[in-house]
Amino acid sequence: AFRAAAYSDLEAEFATAEHGKPDAEEPTSFTASLVAVDGRRVAQGRDFTATGLLRSTDVLHLDAAAAAALAERLQQASFEVSSVERKPYRRSPYAPFRTTTLQQEASRKLGFSAKHTMAVAQRLYENGYITYMRTDSVTLSQTAITAARRQASELYGSGYVPDAPRAYASKVKNAQEAHEAIRPAGDSFRTPAQVARDGLTADERRLYELIWQRTVASQMKDAAGESVSVRVAGTSSAGERAEFGATGKVISFYGFLKAYVEGADDPNADLDDRERRLPPLAERDPLAVLRLAPAEHSTRPPARYTEASLVKELEDREIGRPSTYATIIGTILDRGYVFRKGTALVPSFLAFAVVTLLERHFGQLVDYEFTARMEDVLDAIARGEAERVPWLRRFYFGAEDGGKPGADRGLKSLVGDIGDIDAREVSSFPLAGTDIVVRVGRYGPYLERDGQRVNVPQDMAPDELTAQRAEELFNQPNGDTVLGTDPATGHVVVGRAGRFGPYVTEQLGEDAAAPAKPRTASLLKSMSLDSVTLEDALRLLSLPRVIGELDGEQVTTANGRYGPYVKKGSDSRSLESEDQLFTLTLAEAKELFAQPKARGRARSGFGSTPPLRELGADPATGKPMVIRDGRFGPYVTDGETNASLRRGDDVASVTVQRAAELLAERRAAPPPTRRRAGPARRRTGSTGRSAKKGREAR
Repeated sequence: AFRAAAYSDLEAEFATAEHGKPDAEEPTSFTASLVAVDGRRVAQGRDFTATGLLRSTDVLHLDAAAAAALAERLQQASFEVSSVERKPYRRSPYAPFRTTTLQQEASRKLGFSAKHTMAVAQRLYENGYITYMRTDSVTLSQTAITAARRQASELYGSGYVPDAPRAYASKVKNAQEAHEAIRPAGDSFRTPAQVARDGLTADERRLYELIWQRTVASQMKDAAGESVSVRVAGTSSAGERAEFGATGKVISFYGFLKAYVEGADDPNADLDDRERRLPPLAERDPLAVLRLAPAEHSTRPPARYTEASLVKELEDREIGRPSTYATIIGTILDRGYVFRKGTALVPSFLAFAVVTLLERHFGQLVDYEFTARMEDVLDAIARGEAERVPWLRRFYFGAEDGGKPGADRGLKSLVGDIGDIDAREVSSFPLAGTDIVVRVGRYGPYLERDGQRVNVPQDMAPDELTAQRAEELFNQPNGDTVLGTDPATGHVVVGRAGRFGPYVTEQLGEDAAAPAKPRTASLLKSMSLDSVTLEDALRLLSLPRVIGELDGEQVTTANGRYGPYVKKGSDSRSLESEDQLFTLTLAEAKELFAQPKARGRARSGFGSTPPLRELGADPATGKPMVIRDGRFGPYVTDGETNASLRRGDDVASVTVQRAAELLAERRAAPPPTRRRAGPARRRTGSTGRSAKKGREAR
């Protein structure tokens, strides 16, 4: 398991002799970090293993105390430039988009999921704005090359276009290049400003602009400039020679960067093409210290996959095809194998259980090499170089020598042993250093110790479940909260956290009649398990409350899925507040029923509860988006389309872009099919147990 390692260094800000002069045209100060002490390199994050150990003793590991002491000894030191190294800088443009690179860039730059990217690209293709979006090719037709070069020259000048057209070749194994690269359609490209007048949605405009930029930039000149590396040295009061380092970059010709800069997976990382100018420096130049202080750091675990980096990894491992990547990612999200935290994809405990099951019992099927070999065979079949039936026969029935050790058993033989799988074993994970076991159950993950169980929060990543956190979960209030005894019945009344929210119920004694059911009531929105009292619970359990009769029918108040309401026979009216459940009089009820019945959620002030959050306008439709609390949890809506928040989406942190993406996916989804009612089943006199025995006997 990953263990963070702490390390420190020094950060300094140096100034040249020109610093402070108002007419200075170049930078006069710069920041630098400590890189060496007495010729010994200072340890950085890359010098530690994943377990927090130093890889080599040749580097100097400074802790916080040592760094602070060194900083103190350097306060009166004199510093000068010890070396300046200059190298030419050149950067070539990127190849035009293919399916996977489009998905990656749309994720990094636009925040689109792979599925949403393909849906938007599909619409652009169908409406004639771009070429076909499922391709491995990075090749442009001669028509497209001419159009890109002409547009680059018109927009940026002929000096930005190379003398000869650029040609690109695919590096993807078994690339399917029946189509050219993804580019704007036509013999002459429409600019983003031109297509914006065509009534495209915001997402369509943004994706088109990305494709247009990449295509035009692919036929432009290299960016050129100079990289500078500077070393600054000074001597401490103890005679130590401390060296600081800084790097800079000056771009003298922007070339293709005028049109396009590629994004990065790490939001904290500087783009490779970002310019950082240093002051004009030469060796032996004296420098003044504006600031010098210790800086503490710690190593970080490998970054989690984002959709962009996962697509790249799938392609590198030759898993699936570009056209299936969006479906693969959508599947693992929909099944709860991963959930989103920001842009990161976090594996769930369910994923660990599934992987354990597959690796132990179906290892051949989830072996990366097997998957890559299978893709090779499928490509060979597609090219007509292999027969599909013999391969499928071997895959399902196994090799003829399937009984020998190491031979392919075939899928039929593998699934034939499914009855021997211990489901509890593959879904149980001991928590290191404790007697606690994490188990994955039907309703989610939970902890177990000595017969005691406690649920694990659904949004907790497996690596966040430490021994300390597990103890906190065991120690938190859990299970029933005893509120007291109902004086009328003698039954104990308890509060519970249920699957659909908190509620109160009564505990019937062992001598209760067999068909008797305990009274149960959900807490009102204004209540919580921490503050609910016995009096509150008894009032809730008294619902529905009979308040009299009108027109020969009983009138009652009750709390329903849409809030409090009053009912007379089959007629009902919503109440404006929860208090009216217990205070509404017969006269007030008569007034309500005298009014026409409003339809929908706007039928009362209570039904129109304020949203949890207001997000602003949907970039695609311009309609205001809000997050509301629904029966099955929070959802985002623009008043016409509703989309539930996914696992890992937090109400407080959902962005406008994320909300718009959820709504767009919901609009693009096919309408739900209604299940037709089947014939009524005849009941038999046998019990479930005897019926099961009958099936086994047959």
